[in-house]
Amino acid sequence: MAEVKKTAPGGAGTPAQAGSPGGGWTRFATARPRLTLLVALVLTALAVLAGGGVADRMGSGGWEDPTAESTYATKALEREFPGSQPNLLLLVDTGAEGAAGAGGTAAVDAPAVAAEARKLAERLAAEPGVDGVGSYWSTGSPALRSEDGRQAVIAARIAGEEKDAAAVLDRIAPEYRGAHGPVEVSLGGGLAVRHEMQTVIQEDLLRAELIALPLTLVLLVMVFGSAVAALLPLGVGIVAILGTNAVLRGITEFTDVSVFAQNLTTALGLGLAIDYALFVVRRYREELAAGADTHTAVRTTLRTAGRTVLFSALTVAVSLSAMLVFPQYFLRSFAYAGIAVVLLAATAALTLLPAALVLLGDRVNALDLRRLLRRRGRADGAGSEAGAAWAKAAALVMRRAPVFAVLTTAGLVLLGLPFLGVKFGTADDRQLPVTASSRVVQDQLRDGFPGNPGGGITVLAEGSATPAQYAAYRERIAALDGVARADGPVTAGSGGPGHAYFTVVPEGETVGAAAQRVVGELRAAPAPFDTSVTGQSAVLVDSKDALAERLPWAAAIVVLVTLLLVFLLTGSVVIPLQAVVLNALSLTAMFGAVVWVFQEGHLAGLLGFTSTGDIETTLPVLMFCVAFGLSMDYGVFLLSRIKEEYDATGDHEHSVRFGLRHTGGLITAAAVILAVVMVAIGTSRVTNTKMLGLGVALAVLMDAMVVRSLLVPSVMKLTGRLTWWAPAPLRRFHDRFGISESDASAAPAPEDPGTAGERRETATARA
Repeated sequence: MAEVKKTAPGGAGTPAQAGSPGGGWTRFATARPRLTLLVALVLTALAVLAGGGVADRMGSGGWEDPTAESTYATKALEREFPGSQPNLLLLVDTGAEGAAGAGGTAAVDAPAVAAEARKLAERLAAEPGVDGVGSYWSTGSPALRSEDGRQAVIAARIAGEEKDAAAVLDRIAPEYRGAHGPVEVSLGGGLAVRHEMQTVIQEDLLRAELIALPLTLVLLVMVFGSAVAALLPLGVGIVAILGTNAVLRGITEFTDVSVFAQNLTTALGLGLAIDYALFVVRRYREELAAGADTHTAVRTTLRTAGRTVLFSALTVAVSLSAMLVFPQYFLRSFAYAGIAVVLLAATAALTLLPAALVLLGDRVNALDLRRLLRRRGRADGAGSEAGAAWAKAAALVMRRAPVFAVLTTAGLVLLGLPFLGVKFGTADDRQLPVTASSRVVQDQLRDGFPGNPGGGITVLAEGSATPAQYAAYRERIAALDGVARADGPVTAGSGGPGHAYFTVVPEGETVGAAAQRVVGELRAAPAPFDTSVTGQSAVLVDSKDALAERLPWAAAIVVLVTLLLVFLLTGSVVIPLQAVVLNALSLTAMFGAVVWVFQEGHLAGLLGFTSTGDIETTLPVLMFCVAFGLSMDYGVFLLSRIKEEYDATGDHEHSVRFGLRHTGGLITAAAVILAVVMVAIGTSRVTNTKMLGLGVALAVLMDAMVVRSLLVPSVMKLTGRLTWWAPAPLRRFHDRFGISESDASAAPAPEDPGTAGERRETATARA
């Protein structure tokens, strides 16, 4: 793009730039392009080998706080009373011949059925890695028999870490699932649910990639016209995804990583790589159209668009890194994957892409498929026509700035109102599709068995106590508000002296507000021994507390670093504040839709999920960090071009129009492509993944098409030249350390916007 640059006395022209930090990187990226691409090919091949089988080493849990009281109690119960914490359930079904056998006895009590069930339980107890085996036929507990008498349960615990337990389940499941004499056996329980969820996620991810890649290629061809240029962003994305899988494989050697993180790897790997490559390739083609030779065009692109890409990657990485402050490894896993894929995408866009452009030269425009559909003259003018449309839209918005600012803000706030009614819960088997085998078992337990399986609250008692003290404590907790029944103590099994546990059944929903209040009352209840409370509702309470404790730190990291980075880009103290507020507004529709659709169940039939009446606790935090980072990505692209023009002309309103003219179409195209990738992720059969994909897709589209198109220009019009204000000390700081897409090192005096803009737009129209 032909640019008019004014420099301060003493000059900051080409000689100064040659010595700039960007100069060394430009020479590194373009000096030996073939060698650069060869090294990248070798490293990518090694990444394929290193990242192979990464999904098999990942976990499907991670929603709980590992330092919480509920986690401690759960582990202690697993150790002392394995039978109290079963994670594998064998649902024994006698068939549909009726609920009662001969003489009116229940079908599960028939001699042949009982004998076969006891044999299964004995075999299961003898399996290596399995302990705590109990069944309806050994205990006679009515909670383990269905109300119609046709089904009963064998419960067991597979010990060990999640990956080891999953390996044991894989080994024994084929031997127990299916017909055994007069009974049919199905597998359920927490371990079976998590294991099947992991399998479904891997299958869905492969399908999402098969959907996203061809659609993305078609959209890129529509944006660039050239098939050669369209393939470059896909190449960058594939390198970023494969490299991130290798990084995650290494991280699994040291800590737990959630399998859900692979979805973010694919989404951001394709989405951000395409964003960065779009920005770089578009700027490179502008430079070629302005008459620059290949090497000059690449150098200018790296000094300008390259800086913006690097800056954007840092802002997205910072937003994602905020999840590292939380203790749940589910959230931390997304930080690992997100930071890795963002930095790898930016690295590939700033090394491999320039090397490819140097080799391609003008051939980057080869295979212009749009010319098959329309005449050349119209194709060449399409970019100019689209840019003019964006400029006209910006002018209209700025003429009616107060109206657009108020109406757009009010609309976004209105869309976010449903989030005020959000209810938080825990992820369970209903995340899976209704046809999943472990989900079917859990549904049958929920609907056909007395009580609410897994819904009890367990109180671990540690310390010496007399039977009378145990009995008095049981009576005390049974009298608490919201408690339907209290059972215990249980002191048998492998629990040694000084260990016992009580089971408390709350009234109402398993993890409802009443059950959560009961957890607090149990923890406050006096006892002559140490107590620790666990169960689904206790895990939820502890998870919410952990999130609430760390959320201010995460928000502070995101906001403060965003303010700093945007200040370094613009030199203004007003624009960073605008960026934070407008980015937050762009997320309101996403949060409102999450509650309206997934919590309240609207569109559940169309989208194919089961509404549980709540939202998993960690999902809003995850969606905020991802969507905020992506919003900043587009914000940086727009602001950098506005700042570049403002440095050249000093005309505020013209610079805003110019920025929208030259990035509006680009940002919209990038947003649509990223939304396609996120919607492909949202086709998952697992509800949380569906919520993440569809929610972030909505946030991205709202940000690009509403906030960047309507709210940003209207707000910048209202703030006027005050937009660029900064105190003198901060201005001097920015002059020394600031980052800008402009080549100039000093802001020029204002010049006539028509003259400067005309010179730029004449060159860019040809690109």
